[in-house]
This record gives sequence, C-alpha cells and structure tokens, in this order.
Amino acid sequence: MTTPDDHLVVLFGATGDLAKRKLLPGLFRLAQAGLLPPRYRIVGAALEDLDDSAFRELARVAVDEFGGGSPDPDAWERFARNLLYADARDRTALTAAAGTAELELGGSPRRLHYLSVPPIAFGEAVETLVEAGLVPRSRVVVEKPFGTDLESARALNALLHGAFDEAQIFRIDHFLGKETVQNILALRFANGIFETLWNRNHIEHVQIDVPETLSIGSRGYFYEGTGAFRDMLVTHLFQVLGFVAMEPPTSFEAKALVDETVKVFEAMQPLQPEDVVRGQYRGYRDTPGVSPDSDTETFVAARVHIDNWRWAGVPFYVRTGKRLAEGRRVVTITFRDPPRRMFGNIDPHGPNQLVFELTEPGGISSSFLAKVPGPEMRLGPARFSFCYEDTFSTSGQLEAYERLIHDAMLGDQTLFTRADGVERLWEVAAPVLDAPPPLQAYEPGSWGPEAAFRLVTPARWHLPDSLKEAA
Repeated sequence: MTTPDDHLVVLFGATGDLAKRKLLPGLFRLAQAGLLPPRYRIVGAALEDLDDSAFRELARVAVDEFGGGSPDPDAWERFARNLLYADARDRTALTAAAGTAELELGGSPRRLHYLSVPPIAFGEAVETLVEAGLVPRSRVVVEKPFGTDLESARALNALLHGAFDEAQIFRIDHFLGKETVQNILALRFANGIFETLWNRNHIEHVQIDVPETLSIGSRGYFYEGTGAFRDMLVTHLFQVLGFVAMEPPTSFEAKALVDETVKVFEAMQPLQPEDVVRGQYRGYRDTPGVSPDSDTETFVAARVHIDNWRWAGVPFYVRTGKRLAEGRRVVTITFRDPPRRMFGNIDPHGPNQLVFELTEPGGISSSFLAKVPGPEMRLGPARFSFCYEDTFSTSGQLEAYERLIHDAMLGDQTLFTRADGVERLWEVAAPVLDAPPPLQAYEPGSWGPEAAFRLVTPARWHLPDSLKEAA
C-alpha cells in the first residue's frame, strides 16, 4: 500500500471511547505496518487537563487494552514521541502545538483532522481549525451519525462546506472499510457467474442482518438521541445495501464508485411506517441516562424497495438490534427457486442462497441442494464455503478504521460517503421519522418483536451456521 506524505494529525475527542478503542490503537498499528508517513505528529485535543506525557500514557493504556497486547518497547517509544496534546478549549494552545509540530516536520505537511466528537461539537471544532489557520492542505474526517434527520444533515453539510471543499471532507462509515464488505464488489464484478444472476430475474430477496447481543451499556444519554433506526439502519445498513445493489462502476476510482451507490439511494422508495418494526428490550428504561418513558427503539427491522430496472419487485430486508439472541453481521442473497415438482415436496425456505459473513476475518458461503447418497432420489442441503483465514494470510489485514484512516491520508474517498448520498438517505427515512410505528417490547436474548417475523413473510430471517462450522 502507498505511504502517505508527511502529516500533522489533529485528533479531536482524543480521550473519548472511540479514540481509546479504535483510533489510537489503529494509528499505532499503521505505524507498525509502515503505513504512516515517514514523518508525522499526532496532536490530541480534548477537554481534559492533560500534558503530553499524560496523553502518551493514556494512549499506551489504550494500545495495551485494545491493540492486541503490550507493544514492543522500542516500537512504542518511536510512536509515543510523535504524540502531543492540547486542551481543545484553549485555541491558542492548539495553534501553538500544531505550529511546533509542523516546524518539526519541515513547515508544510499535509493535515488530517479527525472529529471524533458528537455532531453538536462539530461547529466549535471547525471554528477552531479555521481560527488556527489549519484548513489549507487539510482533510477532515467526520464521524457518524451525520445528523439525525434531513434538516440537521443539511445544516452539518453547510457548516463543513463553509470551511472545507467537498473533496476535503471524509464522512466515515467504518462498515465500508471492512474487507468482507469490499469483497461483495470483488465477487460481483470480477466473477461473471455471479454478476449475470444479480438482478430481479434470479434473486427473490436480500437480507442484511446485524443482530447484537450487547446492551447499550453506559451510552444511555447518547443512545436516547439516536436509537437503532438512526444509529445503524440509516448509516451502516443502508451503506452496505448500496454496495449490494449498485450498478457496475466504470472503475474503482472514488467518484465512479460513489456515483453508483448514490444512484441506488436515489432509486430507494421512501420508507413507510408499515414497512418498519421498532422494538425496545425490556430493562432498557432502567439504564442510566434513559428516560423512564423512553420511546427510543433498540431494535429495528425494515422492508426496503429499490425502484429501478435491476431490483424492481425485490424486497431488501434489514434488521439490527441490541440484546438479541446472537451477534452476527450477515448479508444473504436468496435466489428464486426453479420448478421442483420432479423431486416431490421441498422446503421452500431451504438452500439456494449466497451468504456473506461480514464479521472479520469473514467469508462467503453458498448453500444448495444435492442428492443424498442412496437408492432414492432424495435431496439434502449442502454448502460451498470460503473462509478468508483458510485461503489467504490475514496477518497484515487492516481493521476497518485503520484502512479508512490510511485512505483519508492519501485523499482516497472511495470508501467514504458523500453529501448528496447522506442527504438522500435522510429523505428516504423521513416518513418514518415523522410518524414512527409503535414501539414493541421484546425480551433480552430473544430475536426481537414477533412483528419482525411477519414483516418478511412468506420469507424467513436467515442466519446460517458459522462458516467455520460449515467448512
């Protein structure tokens, strides 16, 4: 992979949960892999009263806990001496820290600003960067959720465009950085056997299923302002849907690929309340920060329609939720059944599927019917399976955030979202936000409200056995 030019990285929210779990360990792993620039400085900016030494210690704890173990002392020392800290409330301090870092780097490095802060703090961060003179030669990475509705998304875009050109803005959705999500494109467009079947004539329905066993933990205050619909469906699941449903791009350059995903979003019919099921697990309202009469959903399932030549009449079913029976990330393509009268009674919900397992390292499997050995013509389920770790070495595989940080440093927007695409998805979601369907309670450890099963009838939600078990 290409090594970026020399960089100053300004990390807003440097003491937050995302920085500790993903960003600081990810930057260290990039340094270890030789994928950070030859010369770089990382300035952490947050509200805590820290100095450079305390920030380095915080980063070391984060790498120890979330980076796969204690790092080599020499490697850590090389990385740590590039870490600086500035109080985000003191713009003079940030300006001074950035200026010192840039002088040490030769005076005019590239700049990458990562806004790992809530959307309500974007304005102050952008204003700080403008006043500090840090906008030229820069790119800015913006975390999701990008707004909570169409109006707020437009306001955020206007705020960013007041300081940055669209080419400088990188709206991150870490699902798109996953190797397994990108493999959807590789399988479709590099293998003629699949692309010729990828349409309404051969596909009955598509499922994108991301159940989680975890609760919301200590994120009650944040979750109350978003919920599963905004936090997961309008962001992650719809972005994956765009990869599954897009037309072949003319190239894998950023504009060509993003153009095709935006065309999918334009063809999506606005969601209607009757196409959505909202649920809330029992006990959610007892979480600190959650209202005792909260109407926030922790589960959402939806039926999505794409009105174009390729997908007209093919439903896309999406589901996600907290405290469900199993944690998975799966895309299932269910093909239309051929006539089978010659074989007698066959389960209409049996094999005939192509499954993408999106949990790293991930894989792809295909289920089909085969003859069971014996004197009779009797059919049984069979499977082809591909596991990444059994076929390729995954030792150098980058995690999603690592891949996307590296792409942002290079200025590659291929796996990032664009303003018009984000705004269109909020348009699609608007009818449900305006008139949300009633909330339905479900038991922790279950598969959510019963209405979610009726939503997909006559189909069924499908979660296959793991690829490892099937191999």
